[in-house]
Amino acid sequence: MLDRLVDKLLGLPRAEGPKPVVTRDLETTMPDGVTLLADRYAPEGTTPAPVVLIRTPYGRTGLLSKLFGDTFARHGLQTVIQSTRGSFGSGGEFRPFHLEREDGVATAEWLREQPWCDGRVAMAGASYLGHTQWAVGPYLEPPLEAMCLGVTASEFVSTFYPGGVLAADNMVSWSAMIGRQEERFAALPNPIQKRKTRRAMAHLPLSGADVAAIGKPVRFLQDITTHFVPDDDYWVMSDHSAEVAKLDVPVSMVTGWYDLFIRGQLRDFRILAEAGKQPRITIGPWAHGEPASMGPMIRDQLGFLRAHLLGDRAQLQRSPVRLFLQGANSWLDFESWPPPSTATASHLRPVGGLGEVAEQALPATFTYDPADPTPAVGGPLLTGDTKQRDNQEVEARPDVLVFTGEPLPADLDVIGDVAATVHVRTELGHADVYVRLCDVDPDGVSRNVTDGILRLRPGFPAADPDGVVTAEIDLDPTAYRFRRGHRLRVQVAGGGFPRFARNHGTGEPITSAVDGKPNRFEIFHDAARPSRITLPVFSR
Repeated sequence: MLDRLVDKLLGLPRAEGPKPVVTRDLETTMPDGVTLLADRYAPEGTTPAPVVLIRTPYGRTGLLSKLFGDTFARHGLQTVIQSTRGSFGSGGEFRPFHLEREDGVATAEWLREQPWCDGRVAMAGASYLGHTQWAVGPYLEPPLEAMCLGVTASEFVSTFYPGGVLAADNMVSWSAMIGRQEERFAALPNPIQKRKTRRAMAHLPLSGADVAAIGKPVRFLQDITTHFVPDDDYWVMSDHSAEVAKLDVPVSMVTGWYDLFIRGQLRDFRILAEAGKQPRITIGPWAHGEPASMGPMIRDQLGFLRAHLLGDRAQLQRSPVRLFLQGANSWLDFESWPPPSTATASHLRPVGGLGEVAEQALPATFTYDPADPTPAVGGPLLTGDTKQRDNQEVEARPDVLVFTGEPLPADLDVIGDVAATVHVRTELGHADVYVRLCDVDPDGVSRNVTDGILRLRPGFPAADPDGVVTAEIDLDPTAYRFRRGHRLRVQVAGGGFPRFARNHGTGEPITSAVDGKPNRFEIFHDAARPSRITLPVFSR
């Protein structure tokens, strides 16, 4: 009865046959002698058969085993779920991103030697379980049969430090979670712990946020704050982006417009497509791990795996790109990403306006104070209030500039990559420029659509003789319909806390920075220095 309910909730056809046979705690010895544990889910009487490998630091029981192990096996796919090094019974120390290539390749090779494996191995999973796929796929010979990449990317560094700014909210949240995930009752909702973690995001120095959140240090947060400097090569072992174009494995991807990996995942998709690899991707109106995304993701991965491992090719008959157009509440199919569009600039104008051409005007000014950092609401967060939120309270602050267009005479569809150019002069040189695009409805409610940030430091980017810097800021890609009568709004600020770590204005490392200095900004938006946002306007 429970299995039928799970299939119904996931939108899957009813599975036939007996329950899978589960073998617990299979041992695999790594090249350095460390033993990792795994559970095998096998359809009864189906050996030898291909294997779907899932490598996870989050444990082999509970929802993960039900969604992937049990569900996949009930639908004909032999599945092995392995705990990564140092997690949930596996030996060694859990150092995220450090040895996933070595351990993953060794595990895949071990699977191929087992009498119940026919030599074919595929991989599946989401988030970190996607990283463990990228750590294997480009390096295994012979290659994997398929990779199913949910809400993930070939490299995580740009997500750790978007625009060169530490993603404090996401990094502290994840550190607190992995730091206590093996404690008793850790999987249960804990409002008190949630509040402690959110308060810890404001802890100074930020490197102490782990102890403030859960009462003990977390090695990952120490790594992420210590190696937060330009050109630090500490995370090279986690970056597989250079191998993407060479990947010779069928790939299916699922992500959401408010997922923290959306930019990196679409970059991976585009590289694969341009290399002639024929990947496919589904992009929904979801945040990272949102329950509404689970059914589409499981259906996508199960169908893709059955096609490549069991010969059930029906699920391959679809367009390479399937995306949800927000604001229109409709799904669109395309042959490529991004679809053809017209790059259209909206210029920041005097008295908070937004228009097609720049106008002569004095620079707009504000002061960013790290003692009272400019907040951000919503967006691509791991926890808390994600996705679209009312921005009116933030926009009323004196440290946020707001530029609003006229009511739209017709629906405006924006599909693709969004970018901003901001000409800025700061008093201290060390500063962040944060740009957010919002949708303002006829009632005046302003909701965030996409945003981006860039960290400035003396000499980067280079300033002109007047000390003005041209900040080129990438915002997250989107697919969004601004409805007729709505208005576009652009926010410009010196930060978005706690999603992004505050800029102290001193250049001091965040491992030690406690004090800061207020920083005066001048935003130029005249004909000579036309600050603007550039939108990919889609026309059918």
